[in-house]
Amino acid sequence: MNKQFRRDLLATATAPYRRAGHFAWHFAKGKLGGDPAFFGLLEHGLIPDANRLIDLGCGQGLLASWLLSSRALYESGNWPTGWPAAPQIKNIWGLELMPSDVARARNALGDRAEFAEGDIRHSNFGQADVAIILDVLHYIDYPEQEAVLRKLRATLPAGGVFITRIGDAAAGLPFRISNWVDRAVFYVRGHRLPRLYCRTLTEWENVLKQNGFSMQSLPMSQGTPFANVMLVARSM
Repeated sequence: MNKQFRRDLLATATAPYRRAGHFAWHFAKGKLGGDPAFFGLLEHGLIPDANRLIDLGCGQGLLASWLLSSRALYESGNWPTGWPAAPQIKNIWGLELMPSDVARARNALGDRAEFAEGDIRHSNFGQADVAIILDVLHYIDYPEQEAVLRKLRATLPAGGVFITRIGDAAAGLPFRISNWVDRAVFYVRGHRLPRLYCRTLTEWENVLKQNGFSMQSLPMSQGTPFANVMLVARSM
């Protein structure tokens, strides 16, 4: 990936947040530029084309902006050689607990994506081809995690894709560092410091299988001291 492409994609994806306020724009620049998950999702072609993608715990809609921007650059011919095509998503729906984040997402992206305020434990997801939850499941307790997984299995068709990033609780110091940073970001975004409900990578694989998913994993901590892993699951 060349540096110019990286700058172009970051500029395109963060530009809408200027109209959502100073905090929204700077948060978008820091998160999209510093978190390897966003480039990783594209480089590894983890997100397929879809009629409807749902982003649960979407924050201020960064993933939606990222996917819309990546498709625009791909269609313009500005795309790294050897990368899979940017996914073509017809409808993106984000669900977020914090009203302030929902407002920022709507201000930034307008009608290019849809955003709703709600709790993933209690909200109706509708039907979708792809579901994504980044860095959210460990904030809800273990029975609720499984309840969300069962709801996702009912939301997705057979072979539907569910992507989530987790911290591997068996990873020692890198896992503890990632938890500390996660809690700090959570606090900055206006949440109270939570109890975390984490699992090892093996435990995540088992719980996904028990709730109707097959799973592959991919390390997703490049350039950071963390122990993050992307789980790519398919409904069985």
